[in-house]
Amino acid sequence: MKNYQPPPSLLDDRIILVTGAGQGIGRAAALAFAAHGATVILHGRKVAKLEAVYDEIETAGHPTPAIFPLDLEQAGDQEFAGLAEAIGRQLGALHGILHNAAHLIPPSPLEYQTLDQWLTLLRVNLAAPFALTRACLPLLKATGDAAVVMTSESHAHPPAAYWGGFAVSKSGLETLVKIWSQEWEIFPGLRINAVVPGPVRSPQRARTHPGEAKDRLPGAESLMPTYLYLMGKDGRETRGQILQC
Repeated sequence: MKNYQPPPSLLDDRIILVTGAGQGIGRAAALAFAAHGATVILHGRKVAKLEAVYDEIETAGHPTPAIFPLDLEQAGDQEFAGLAEAIGRQLGALHGILHNAAHLIPPSPLEYQTLDQWLTLLRVNLAAPFALTRACLPLLKATGDAAVVMTSESHAHPPAAYWGGFAVSKSGLETLVKIWSQEWEIFPGLRINAVVPGPVRSPQRARTHPGEAKDRLPGAESLMPTYLYLMGKDGRETRGQILQC
């Protein structure tokens, strides 16, 4: 799918929520979705970063985005339901979610990772995507054509030493995709998949590989054909897949 060439109007009139939209892959996806006609809902914790992406989209002349900040570590069912209600009230519909927000700790042996670290990893990387998607399901079903895309991680596929709770949380995310895809077979227009990006230039990669020559890595933009394919009409028949980039 890396050679997929999406038409400029691929996402016209579609409303797409991007979590972790303030930087890295989330930012690149928000810009790409907007460039192909989508009204993008920018989610993150730091409003200043979201405002910067908002300004980039507006300056480029794309559909005006929206900003919905929320701390995934602290949010519960009530906050996720409130976010879904606000999307329905203010925008009227939701055609897609890209789950890209993630929590990361430095790679280390399992014996040095704490319970609190694991609970945060599981809450942000696994429980929050489940809870947010669940809260938004009525909106997604109502469109008759909606896509959910999860961003996984290469160290979870297959699992690798020292990646501990992070790898476990991302492996769980892939299991979630498989389960939900089966449960959604009765909804022909509703689909879910996951993308394993591989090494790209991003703030997360810089934290885990600080000595790496960044100019030798592809940019997050190189992943966008895959994300656009899954989010648009051409990816309607792709369901329950874990796609390696």
